[in-house]
Amino acid sequence: MRRRITVAILGVVIGTLVLTVFGGLLLVRRVAISTAENEITSEAEAIGALMSSHPVFTQAADVDALRRVGAFDQLTLVGLGPTGSLQGLPAPLGPSIVKVAALRAGDTVVGNVGHVVFVAQPLNLAERQRLTLDDGLPASDVPVLVVTRRVANPVNGVDYFVLVAGVVLLAGVAVAAVLARRISAPIVRAVQATRQIADGNLEATVPVNAGEYPELAELAEAINTLGQNLSRAQGLEREFLLSVSHELRTPLTSIRGYADAIADGATDDVPGALSIIGGEARRLERLVQDLLDLARLQARQFSLHTQRIDCAAVCRSVTEGFQPEADSVGVALVSAGTPRGLWADADPDRVGQVIANLIENALKFATGRVEVGTDGVGEWIAIWVADDGPGVGPADLPHIFERHYTSDRVPARKLGAGLGLAIVAELASAMGAAVDAQSPVEGGRGARMVLWMRSRPAPDGHDEPVGAHRAPTPAFPLHPPA
Repeated sequence: MRRRITVAILGVVIGTLVLTVFGGLLLVRRVAISTAENEITSEAEAIGALMSSHPVFTQAADVDALRRVGAFDQLTLVGLGPTGSLQGLPAPLGPSIVKVAALRAGDTVVGNVGHVVFVAQPLNLAERQRLTLDDGLPASDVPVLVVTRRVANPVNGVDYFVLVAGVVLLAGVAVAAVLARRISAPIVRAVQATRQIADGNLEATVPVNAGEYPELAELAEAINTLGQNLSRAQGLEREFLLSVSHELRTPLTSIRGYADAIADGATDDVPGALSIIGGEARRLERLVQDLLDLARLQARQFSLHTQRIDCAAVCRSVTEGFQPEADSVGVALVSAGTPRGLWADADPDRVGQVIANLIENALKFATGRVEVGTDGVGEWIAIWVADDGPGVGPADLPHIFERHYTSDRVPARKLGAGLGLAIVAELASAMGAAVDAQSPVEGGRGARMVLWMRSRPAPDGHDEPVGAHRAPTPAFPLHPPA
């Protein structure tokens, strides 16, 4: 890769040099020719005027004197015959180049043949001047002053261009080598690290050196972050499998033990044993259902029956259903906020499932109290569940709704497989709602989970104003999502 980059940069440098050298030579040649044309045109006009006004002009003496005045290669008089013939044109000029038609019309002709610049100017000599010409021009011929000058060939200075090009080329080689190394080395390191990650070494990282280009440094950091996330996801997956295995093994062990005891007649309390078997079976059923729900949610293979619902009524109904379970573990389950009049477009069963999962999660960690409430906050409806447990650590809080994630806070009761809050997040997203977690809540303890839903107008026949029969509002502030 380094070689290809070096060759590409050198190719650009060499191409630029070639174009610059040839373009410079052509430009210098064009400027030199144009300058010479302007100079000898002015000089030829001055000489023509001098010859026309001189009382006696002899070509042999005066033309030689005039030739020494300017920097001319040739200065001579030629005769333009009535038929358009030109006699005595100096090489390398010819009738087609000098443009006889323009001369016959009395125009001055300026041009060049290669590096020879010429001016051909018809003269209007008096009769006495023409008679003194000793070159034998016929009286019928029009005398034409022809001046030529050779322009220096710019190729003669090509040595300078070659020297400059050589210096630039050496500098280009050095710059290309440095750039190729600085660009290719980080990419090679990134390729090596990604190959290691692809082979299963999730600990592989790309070293980021000081002074690297920002884009390459960002690429290295992105690969490192990818490896870290994959490693973390692999760890979470492993923990999830261990957790699910434990969740499955414990009830299966109880079911098998009591089933064997009943079959062997080793227990006298058959109804009690059957009750335990039924409870453990329901626990297994709930775990399997959670796994299926999460899979359907992530694959978007579930249905929503959206309708205008009273969120406060749904929350109150779910809370009442958990009252016996809260009493059995010695936790006070209380309601707060507005008991009715908060309307939203959602699936009542799915909203109930979200609230149930939040209450179940709170009952695992609460020490004595779980608060469930609803309230209107601007254009939003907040449904919250708060507990007075140990709270959630700052490192755990951003990941609390991730799949298979379990907090490291010490629970007061058994810990689940880490699926409940993941299902909450998936359901909230599917319904266009949002969910967040805050901890601590009060006194450095507790956690609060809030489901945010868009508020909608009450349907016809339900005009009870929001806030009627209002219960105490929570002591902590509610901040709707951005």
